[in-house]
Amino acid sequence: MPAHHAGRHFLQIPGPTNVPDRVLRAIDNPTMDHRGPDFGALGRDVLEKLRLVFRTAGPVIVYPASGTGAWEAALVNTLSPGDRVLMCRTGWFATLWQDMALRLGLQPLFLETDWRRGADVPAIAAELEADRAHAIKAVCVVHNETSTGCVSDVAAVRRALDAAGHPALLLVDTISSLASIDYRHDEWGVDVTVAGSQKGLMLPPGLSFNAVSDKALAAGAKAKLPRSYWDWRAMLAANETGYFPFTPATNLLYGLQAAVDMLLEEGLDNVFARHSRHAEGTRRAVRAWGLEINCAEPGDYSSSLTAVRMPEGHSADALRAAILERFNMSLGNGLGVLKDKVFRIGHLGDFGDLQLIGTLGGVEMGLRVAGVPHRPGGAQAAMDYLAGNA
Repeated sequence: MPAHHAGRHFLQIPGPTNVPDRVLRAIDNPTMDHRGPDFGALGRDVLEKLRLVFRTAGPVIVYPASGTGAWEAALVNTLSPGDRVLMCRTGWFATLWQDMALRLGLQPLFLETDWRRGADVPAIAAELEADRAHAIKAVCVVHNETSTGCVSDVAAVRRALDAAGHPALLLVDTISSLASIDYRHDEWGVDVTVAGSQKGLMLPPGLSFNAVSDKALAAGAKAKLPRSYWDWRAMLAANETGYFPFTPATNLLYGLQAAVDMLLEEGLDNVFARHSRHAEGTRRAVRAWGLEINCAEPGDYSSSLTAVRMPEGHSADALRAAILERFNMSLGNGLGVLKDKVFRIGHLGDFGDLQLIGTLGGVEMGLRVAGVPHRPGGAQAAMDYLAGNA
């Protein structure tokens, strides 16, 4: 029989995040008739408020799915077999998006990085400039790479497209950045934004999202990849009255309504500032420990999570196991080329100062228990920063 751990479990992976009580209570409501008038009112309210979170005047489409489903919806609604798509391997999730594109019959052009910075905008710009025949039909960028703790400059990618006079669509994954890091679908000229429910939106996994531009909708009229469940057209037609063309995840939509209300009550700019502040506190702790932040470019630091590199010869997975066993806290593991080389501290979602200090205290105790070389005082460095920067 497993040992009992007193106190609550600290879920400090970069998603799924802790679900606030207000959202849990909303999900706990009795399931309603998804064809009845009350559901139409719920659907209209949620779909309208989601536009504020994505910062778009256009439609936001909601699927019962993980973020991977929203990736597929973005590709199959806009592209045709054999289309070239320009991607940048910023980490594990960019790699998975490329794998999906290959399986769907697309031709990805993949630009490599060292997994320690955001998308290589000059390299993207060079490929766009060289593509005089406009064979590239879409540029796909992961805004916040959950595996590395690095953010890509989406606005700069849009500027590169515009400077080259290139008509390619801009598709952006915001699964671990939406409602955590400043993001502007319309202002940055994004054509499809991909998102999921289980991170900054503070919900359990189970909902995915596409925010779509008029240009993306026009591309959808000509796209030839097979689509049925993921077809935007049926969704948009039903969504006009707040309904869905199939059975929706009703109780998750209750929770989504509560979560969006919480974000708007706090104010999105305040939400972003809170995440930035906690990210800086975490980075100060890492530096005080004498450890290395995986993101090598300060301008690309993530406000959603911090990936920490282990000293040579020490196992990140062994450290994570020791912290889970002794202190009942889960940290994110390394993925792909970073497997067992980094651990990831999630500091996104419904998250406050005391939770951060508890998290960093758990990491610091874990470093000691696991025999990882470090200097003490990381949690104290974060406390000093938070106390002096309200």
